[in-house]
Amino acid sequence: MRVNLTVNGAAEAVDDVWEGESLLYVLRERMGLPGSKNACEQGECGSCTVYLDGVPVCACLVAAGQAEGRDVRTVEGLAGGPPGGDRHDPVRLDPVQEAFVETGAVQCGFCTPGLIVQAHDLIERNPAPADAEIREALAGNLCRCTGYEKILDAVRLAAGRKAARP
Repeated sequence: MRVNLTVNGAAEAVDDVWEGESLLYVLRERMGLPGSKNACEQGECGSCTVYLDGVPVCACLVAAGQAEGRDVRTVEGLAGGPPGGDRHDPVRLDPVQEAFVETGAVQCGFCTPGLIVQAHDLIERNPAPADAEIREALAGNLCRCTGYEKILDAVRLAAGRKAARP
């Protein structure tokens, strides 16, 4: 089947999609957007988190056909580029992405895309989250490399920068 959707602001049509394929598989394998990671395939780890119509979801749990006519934004789509630019070659990072790099919150990088999308969503909804709110927002994202402190530092830094913007 063909799936028509908008991915990171661009209209896309993906052909030969099997009915049981996940949105994650379509994004990674058919569209060449490897940012969202395939880890548990059960919605438990959060590594595949993307926005679907503005709501964070585990892409491994969304059937590709469910994305028909919908808007998907991946971790690649958080980075800004020129209008109509190449989705594979962003020009600048989102402030949340920058904060993860600056604080050393990126270890092996496997959980990072999902954490960044979830942190981005939190900061969009609440520009000045308390630590308890950050922890709750990220509770569905598992990291095996860190004690989460640098991840929390990154979210605090990004939130502080957003709050300081005019």
